Amino acid sequence: MKQISKKTIKPQKRHALPRLFRGHVSRDRLVSIAMFWPSLLGVTVFFIIPFLVVCYYAVINNPIQHEFVFLKNFADLLQNSSFRLAAKNTLTFSAVAVPLAVSLALLLALVLEARIPLKSQFRTFFLSPMMVPVASIVLIWQVLFHYNGAVNDWLAIFGVAKIDWLKSEYNQLVVVLLFLWKNLGYNMILFMAGLSNIPRDLLEVAEVEGATPFFKFWHIKLRFLSPTILFVTILSLINSFKVFREIYLLTGDYPYEGLYMLQHFMNNNFASLDYQRLSAAALLMAVVMVVLIAILFVAEDKLGKDVEG
Repeated sequence: MKQISKKTIKPQKRHALPRLFRGHVSRDRLVSIAMFWPSLLGVTVFFIIPFLVVCYYAVINNPIQHEFVFLKNFADLLQNSSFRLAAKNTLTFSAVAVPLAVSLALLLALVLEARIPLKSQFRTFFLSPMMVPVASIVLIWQVLFHYNGAVNDWLAIFGVAKIDWLKSEYNQLVVVLLFLWKNLGYNMILFMAGLSNIPRDLLEVAEVEGATPFFKFWHIKLRFLSPTILFVTILSLINSFKVFREIYLLTGDYPYEGLYMLQHFMNNNFASLDYQRLSAAALLMAVVMVVLIAILFVAEDKLGKDVEG
């Protein structure tokens, strides 16, 4: 056999291609870092540092002496009657408004999924509050629920005495109706999007097998909607804590005690420069929100784990 000379074999460039890839990876990594740092800087400046400042103020006695008192501010806060009233009203409002916002929006989405007349007009009616400014919504509610407003005039036809709605025991009902009117449309759209993503073949098979509408809703639709339900519930919970804007425009700094929310308490403490009490209240509110959202995640995981994948 002819012996092949070693000189005729050209050495292969084993690392040429990997070097090319390494160059691309390094360039992509630099681009990623360059795009990531501005976001990280913004989150640090506007979220992380303020949160640490709040934590610091919550464990000192005052901004002048800076004496460490640990949990004393939290203990004083829990003994404060105004805070207890605000926490009670906020929890009561959220416990009523959030389930209604989720369940009614899901019901409306199911109705719009069916073949009904005037479907587009019906959808537009519930979406229209999203285009109305908050000040205009408050003006509408003042016209409706004023002592000499339209609701009292309508009730007078049936012999019902006038009610000062915002200063009576029904004042939270007024705000719940405002909250629902404002948020139902957006929640409904989210549920309609979730319903459209349910596999049609499952529903068709269930219908062929003779499944009832309740069976299809409970065992198919509800399970596939579990991520949407979680998202809508969290969104509604956050919005229920932001209802302070509407209440403030309706009633001012110190409303009737049934409408005195946690945001009123924090706003008034900020105005009086009581940063320790304000910081302690903010941290307690954050802890409660984290616990509630964690419970929702656990519930969603148990409800929708059999439809994953």
